[in-house]
Amino acid sequence: MLSYKAPITDIKFLIEDVFQYYPHYEKYPEFAEATPDLVDAILQECAKFCENELLPLNQSADKEGCKFDNGVVTTPTGFKEAYKKYVEGGWQSLSHPVEHGGQGLPPSLGMAKQEMMGTSNWSWAMYPGLSHGAMNTIQTHGTPEQKELYLTPLTEGTWTGTMCLTEPQCGTDLGQVKTKATPNGDGTYDITGTKIFISAGEHDLTDNIIHIVLARLPGAPEGTRGISLFIVPKVQVDQQGNLGEGNNVVCGAIEDKMGIKGSSTAVLNFDNAKGVLIGPENKGLECMFTFMNTARVGTALQGVCASELAYQNSLLYAKERLSMRALTGKKCPGQVADPVIVHPDVRKMLMTQEAISEGGRAMVYYTAKIADEIEMAKTDAERK
Repeated sequence: MLSYKAPITDIKFLIEDVFQYYPHYEKYPEFAEATPDLVDAILQECAKFCENELLPLNQSADKEGCKFDNGVVTTPTGFKEAYKKYVEGGWQSLSHPVEHGGQGLPPSLGMAKQEMMGTSNWSWAMYPGLSHGAMNTIQTHGTPEQKELYLTPLTEGTWTGTMCLTEPQCGTDLGQVKTKATPNGDGTYDITGTKIFISAGEHDLTDNIIHIVLARLPGAPEGTRGISLFIVPKVQVDQQGNLGEGNNVVCGAIEDKMGIKGSSTAVLNFDNAKGVLIGPENKGLECMFTFMNTARVGTALQGVCASELAYQNSLLYAKERLSMRALTGKKCPGQVADPVIVHPDVRKMLMTQEAISEGGRAMVYYTAKIADEIEMAKTDAERK
């Protein structure tokens, strides 16, 4: 049975003593509500949600996996119910702007939330996790109209988002992207092409999924200089935010993976799907880096989550597994052998695990503090 206890003490040590988040928060009027008492309450409640709702679904979801049937993806048992509680608890909106329904708390505080969610159940956490990148991209590069239309439901968690880069003929070499964007003359574009390895690309958790898609305009330069970025919803949205017809975005398959099988990694076929340009023409890769940098920090956090979960369960096992006697004499004379934690090399391995986990967490939380400063900067010079 998988075990996880949110490392609140370790997290607070970094926040309060190592990186001194509270003096950092006090520099910004926008973060005035991020007091020690409120932060502590949020960490405690998030720990309860992760330990009680997400952890029990971790191993069962990996065994069950996602189900694919003629373009429809069904997430593992319990995922929809946990996501509903997540949305009702306001967790998605924690660190996003108030003007779009967010709570306006620091993004660095959201990182602590993401760590606990990811450690307790990484495959589940990927669904709302991808939405953060979509929100950051629209917030940074979108028009006021795009922000008004898309950011509130994404912030609430009633919609989710994805990042659509890779295609069958290319992996990270995005200069080979072939997906086409044909102007319709009314500010919309017909998007046609196939994207692969799209995390959370299709699921049953929300009524709509907002895809952030790289594609080429007619006559665009070759290579990465000719890529533009588009917002392409799974279901069409009118100017009032109402859902309409399907948008010719069809899931062709979900990938067969070694792990995180509770997370759908989709093949998406765009067949004249309606989209709108976000950012300047042929500057799509530059704009997409906002999303990619969000994902890079998330990937670093994934390493911390895997390390922390492995360490906690290794420690528990080492305390319970009986084998041989300690070199300095019996430690548990009433049992047939001592627990393996008494052996020096086992303790060395456990301490190495702990050092990697704590060191990785410190690196991510330090980066998160810098990311706060970048987001709150008023000038390019400050941001640089």
